[in-house]
Amino acid sequence: MARARERVPGVEARAGKFPGPSLIPALQAIQDRVGWLPREELVALARDVRRPLYEIEGLISFYPHFRTRPPVKVEVRACHDLSCWLQGADRRIAELRDRYGRDADVEVTEVSCIGRCDVAPVVAVNERPVAAADAAAAIGTARSQTAGQRGQGPVTKERGLEPAGGSRGAAPPGQQAKPWANDPYAVGGERYRVLRAVLSGELDAERVTAALKDAGLRGMGGAGFPAGRKWELVAAQAAQPKYAICNADESEPGTFKDRQILAEQPHLVLEGMLLGMIAVGAGEGWVFIRHEYGPEEAVIRREIETLRDAGLVGPDAGGSGRRLSVEVFTSPGGYILGEESALIECMEGHRGEPRNKPPFPGVYGLWGKPTLMNSVETFAHVPVIAERGAQWWKAQGVHGGTGLKFFAVSGHVERPGVYCVPMGSTARQLLELAGGVSGGRALGAIQPGGASSNFLGPDGLDVPLDFDAVAKAGSMLGSGAVVVLAEGTDLLAAATNVLRFFRDESCGKCVPCRAGSAKAHQILSELLAAGGGPGEVDERISQLEETMRRTSICGLGQVALGPVMSVVRLNGRGNGHRA
Repeated sequence: MARARERVPGVEARAGKFPGPSLIPALQAIQDRVGWLPREELVALARDVRRPLYEIEGLISFYPHFRTRPPVKVEVRACHDLSCWLQGADRRIAELRDRYGRDADVEVTEVSCIGRCDVAPVVAVNERPVAAADAAAAIGTARSQTAGQRGQGPVTKERGLEPAGGSRGAAPPGQQAKPWANDPYAVGGERYRVLRAVLSGELDAERVTAALKDAGLRGMGGAGFPAGRKWELVAAQAAQPKYAICNADESEPGTFKDRQILAEQPHLVLEGMLLGMIAVGAGEGWVFIRHEYGPEEAVIRREIETLRDAGLVGPDAGGSGRRLSVEVFTSPGGYILGEESALIECMEGHRGEPRNKPPFPGVYGLWGKPTLMNSVETFAHVPVIAERGAQWWKAQGVHGGTGLKFFAVSGHVERPGVYCVPMGSTARQLLELAGGVSGGRALGAIQPGGASSNFLGPDGLDVPLDFDAVAKAGSMLGSGAVVVLAEGTDLLAAATNVLRFFRDESCGKCVPCRAGSAKAHQILSELLAAGGGPGEVDERISQLEETMRRTSICGLGQVALGPVMSVVRLNGRGNGHRA
């Protein structure tokens, strides 16, 4: 990352910022070595890199992963967001506080989603994810460890928090799990066929881009922008150099499909990314991954080493004379970094605040250069489309959908996990795969696309889970996270829980999001405390929703109150206070 950033007059947020290199990896290295960020270490860093101390402190204050005081012996970070809340997180957190509240060695903190919604409610004990029911055993183990052993992988538990395969069930002993439907490679067979063909000249990279366009592949990170068009846009830019980024920073409550793909299909993610790099003319790429995904990051790093050993990345990738470099950039934390321009700000070494757009990253991205950015799932679908063709991909969809889609299913279901289904499958079909509503209860509502999506009532079960169909039903496909709420769940309380997440994760750059989310949460919390329901939500909330939707810089503020307003609308159709 040791690269000076060019200043481009007239581009928002560029003037007045310090040029690179990014200090975030250096700060992470200090914290990994010492356990936190002592002032004397920061002073030494400022002196070594000739950067002002206040700039460094400004970075640290923005990112939640950085510690500014020595950690206690055992840090317990308990998720309180929707999927965990639905599984009794509040009760579990209260139990932990009662048991360890006076224990000087243990600190219990409530945090936003840590991406393990399939084993909710979940906590992280010294950065190791574990089901809240097993927290006491994990805390006991952590007491006996040294500081240098903190965060070394997940704690094993009976329901499984393995870095691969846990969400859809373990394979029989001695056998590898059957590949997902989007994987063209047989178990134990040679991989990277498409990449090898492109590097050898047997297959033209432009044909790969054309196949994506013909297949209708859309971005699977939430926005749904056509992938082939994005590749063409970046390829058409004259500026050099160009870069590529795999956005592996999924941090929205209920969303964990990319974590599973990283664990089980690192070869597809990296092959798709490398094909994109060749197609747009980029020589350097990064997998930007959230720090809570330590086991999955280890999988990706091992796969990159496999590519290096095979000669498929390096100064002469595959004997093509082309330089291809792929590295990992570990996020210092924050949901806002899932927004593409905030992610780029972070990689450049600044506070992760979204930029005004346009220009978009494809034109003006990392260090002001054209940058291709796609999500984990988007890149993972590229190899099979390139190998089997657009028509094969289109034929996988149902009910008007195109291709395949990964969904994370959590909440009140018997078998929470990750499912790969034909695009256009209904929520009812997905719910059946997940074993139905837990306890045999009736369905109250679903969020079809993660925390950003509006709630749908039971009549939404037969809506095809496709971009256009879900939008027509009044919600969105979003991050591919279906959260199930059983009948009897207080929907306004659930929506207020979602709002709390957005309030906590707002970067604070724009007033509508920063102030509006806090005010709305206060109003709704007071209403719930007084025993009120959706029918008592007054016009202040609708006014705040409109203001935030129309004036917030990025999607966080624009959608923060959408789920609340959807509950109000459901109530207006006679669904009542509870689902």
